[in-house]
Amino acid sequence: MVGSAGDVLEDDPVGRLKVFVYELPSKYNKKILQKDPRCLNHMFAAEIYMHWFLLSSPVRTFNPEEADWFYTPVYTTCDLTPNGLPLPFKSPRMMRSAIELISTNWPYWNRTEGADHFFVVPHDFGACFHYQEEKAIERGILHLLKRATLVQTFGQRNHVCLKDGSIIIPPYAPPQKMQTHLIPPDTPRSIFVYFRGLFYDVGNDPEGGYYARGARASVWENFKNNPLFDISTDHPTTYYEDMQRAVFCLCPLGWAPWSPRLVEAVVFGCIPVVIADDIVLPFADAIPWEEIGVFVAEEDVPKLDTILTSIPIEVILRKQRLLANPSMKQAMLFPQPAQPGDAFHQILNGLARKLPHDNNVYLKSGQKILNWTAGPVGDLKPW
Repeated sequence: MVGSAGDVLEDDPVGRLKVFVYELPSKYNKKILQKDPRCLNHMFAAEIYMHWFLLSSPVRTFNPEEADWFYTPVYTTCDLTPNGLPLPFKSPRMMRSAIELISTNWPYWNRTEGADHFFVVPHDFGACFHYQEEKAIERGILHLLKRATLVQTFGQRNHVCLKDGSIIIPPYAPPQKMQTHLIPPDTPRSIFVYFRGLFYDVGNDPEGGYYARGARASVWENFKNNPLFDISTDHPTTYYEDMQRAVFCLCPLGWAPWSPRLVEAVVFGCIPVVIADDIVLPFADAIPWEEIGVFVAEEDVPKLDTILTSIPIEVILRKQRLLANPSMKQAMLFPQPAQPGDAFHQILNGLARKLPHDNNVYLKSGQKILNWTAGPVGDLKPW
């Protein structure tokens, strides 16, 4: 790839690809959202906004014969508990039902068994469709999606829930809300290390070693009384302002390796301290994460104070200068309406970079690769 990451961030995908959007019955998308509009504001909302964006995008084609990519708008994360957490249990059946529909009503899926189709799957562990890692690994990626390109928030190297060729995206964080909390850019950063969130998840992990693989518990136990660390479970109304007053913002794994803190840190110019071994970060082919962030191994959390205080001031300033680049912030966001260089355009860039499709994408007459009855029996029930 030629040029700096910034050049790639500013690539314009328009004219480089055409996307056909399948028209599905509203029970797969619009009706689900009408039932629970909270889905527009949670961190999994990229699947909804990507659909809306594509409907009016200049890359959309109404002629499937000229399409490079096919997109199936299914809102699999919009089944929420009263607390607003997505339940993934119906997602595999819903996705399967949508694929049955497109493969029956159009000829395009069957030509490639999905190899020129992409799906947005922003669950904790992507198309493994479970929020607990052990169960997600046991399930694996939904078999019918094995040939498709997956656009997902989950990214971890050498993990069964991330397959080659997936496009890793940021979680959704509300752009307008963040905009209203901006403070003057010359405000001094008087907080050294900042974090707000859970250290333990007593409800789901009473023993305490499973949640965040113990990394968050280690942050609390080692640094709760350290004056350089402003860490707490409180979520103050000044949360966004505080991030803009901090030098470093901790981005530890939780149940999954990713969280919206990464997006918030970049948008607010706070150096992200990523504590999630083997994480694959959003748009890593376009964003120079190593240059803007700090990566700390989970086992090194007890040394976090030494690691951060030993970073030379000129390195901190360089990271802050890179974070101040508006194209870096833009790439993390899904604004309404869309803007050049935003996360929508980065996804399209990722899809454009995969073109042209290899010849092995197209199946020979009568050839079948996918097994429609693979996977847990429960997934085979009608949706």
